Parts: sequence; C-alpha cells; structure tokens
Amino acid sequence: MQNRRTTSLTRRALSRRSALLGGAGLLGAAGLAACGSDDSGSGSGSGDGGGGTITLGFIPSWTDGLSTAYLLQNRLEAMGYTVEFNEISDAALLYTGLANGDFDIYPSAWPEVTHAQYMEQYGDSIEDLDAYYDNAKLTMAVPEYVDISSIEDLQGQADRFGGRIVGIEPGAGLTAAVQDNVMPEYELEGDYELVTSSTAAMLTELESAVDAEEDIVVTLWRPFWANSAFPVKDLEDPKGALGETEALHFLAREGFGEEFPDVAEFIGGIKLDDEQYGSLEDTVVNEYGEGQYPEAIDAWLEENPDVLPAVEEG
Repeated sequence: MQNRRTTSLTRRALSRRSALLGGAGLLGAAGLAACGSDDSGSGSGSGDGGGGTITLGFIPSWTDGLSTAYLLQNRLEAMGYTVEFNEISDAALLYTGLANGDFDIYPSAWPEVTHAQYMEQYGDSIEDLDAYYDNAKLTMAVPEYVDISSIEDLQGQADRFGGRIVGIEPGAGLTAAVQDNVMPEYELEGDYELVTSSTAAMLTELESAVDAEEDIVVTLWRPFWANSAFPVKDLEDPKGALGETEALHFLAREGFGEEFPDVAEFIGGIKLDDEQYGSLEDTVVNEYGEGQYPEAIDAWLEENPDVLPAVEEG
C-alpha cells in the first residue's frame, strides 16, 4: 500500500497533469496552439541574442519536454530572446511541424529508438542539436504488490488484468513498440488489448488500481516522475522488444544552427545525469506544478547553479 505522503504526492501531481492535458485537448485539428505573441512565424529576428523570437514545440503531457521547455525558456530569455510555445497533441504532428519549420525546437526528443520512424521520415529536415540525457528507456510496469516480474509472465494471465494493457497516446512511439513488438514477441495478441487514450487517463487508471490494490499493467518510460510517485516496478524484457536504452535530444528545424549559432552552442552543451534530470522534473511537476513552472525553474537553477553552461545575458 502507498503511505499517506506518497498518495498525497500522487494525487497532487496527477491533478496538475490532468489539468494540463485538459488544456492541451483544446488544440484543435491542427494540433498546434501558439502561446505568446501573435507572431505566427518561427525563428524571427537575428541570432545575436538581440531580441529574436524562438518557438519551442512540445507535448505538455510528456513532462520531459514540458520541463526542458521551461528550462530553455528561462535561459534563452536570459540571453535576450523572446520564447514562445507551441503545445502539440501528438508525436506525428510534432515531427511534421518541426520538419516544416512551424516552430524552432523540440526540447526533449527520443529519436534513436522510440521516435526512429519519424526520424526516418523527417530527419533530412531536422537538425540534431545534441543529446542532454543518455539513460532513457521504454517500460511496461505493474504495481509492486503484483506477483510477476517479467513481460513473459503475462502469458496465460489475461483474466487477472481484464485482458488489458493500459497505454498512452495512440501516436506515441511507446504505443507502437508495445503493439508491434511486445505483443507479438511475447504472444500476447488475442489475449490482451492495448488500450490507448492519453497519459493522464493511464495514470488515472493506475492510481485507481493502486488505491484498490487491483492488478493492472501499464506502459511507462524512464525518466518519468510517475515511477517514484506510484509503487510500481518495471517488468523485465528478456527479448528486448521495447528496444535499447537511448538518449534524449534537443532537435531543431533545418537551418536553426546557422540562424542562431549562440543558442545552438548553448543547447548542445546541456548535459544532465539521472539525479539532475530527476530533480528537474520533480521540481517542475510535483513541487510547484501547473501555473508555477517558471518559478520551479528559478528554484531548480538556484539549487543547481553550475549544471548548465554559462550564458551571456542579453
């Protein structure tokens, strides 16, 4: 069972995340919602730190991108740039928009494994500004009280899980990995359905199951705050169907580095280890939460003054 502190933390974080995703649901058919000035262009202005505009595109329910977007906003504004956000609802729309130059930077991409199919399609029109974290991986997980330890153990036990694997967004790379690789590799097709909806919906089901000590299997990933907020354990993947550990990258539209060389150099120098990344996401999502993301970044930078490359303030 969760203790009271963990349950309270989970509910606060889940509430914030659900509210955030609810806002993202208003994006419309195009999947893009500009936040900031009325300027619809991307990359306007010069690259000398003298007032140019840089637009960040990210999926707000994926809190690695949320956290790094606000981190970049803080630092790029300190360099003299105006920063705007495009909140996007789907990974395919995100890569399409970046390749088309609809925004400048995707601040936390999974291009090596999880989003490899999008890079194959759009990579020629995308610049890789470098990786900032090198220990990311996709997972499937169950609550700690569930007496299985491997994806293989799901075979023949569909009834106890209601024949469901609870997933996230349909367009997520994690969804494709489970549907196309995990389920056939482990012979789960026919017995289990991968239920897709949204990250917030998955977390709601996970919380309800944990509170009732019911069996549930969900799709997750690391790094992600939910792994510490909920009493869950990763299922072993002896066949490697979920793919190898990969790095998280900053991606940009084609030509960004030439137009904004100082920004590209700064971003390329950002490197976070497990502890640094974990504290960033926890501060943004759990300690502060929706409506206080800029304040969360200020607090994190105060606690981690020497983690990021120095910037020449504009």
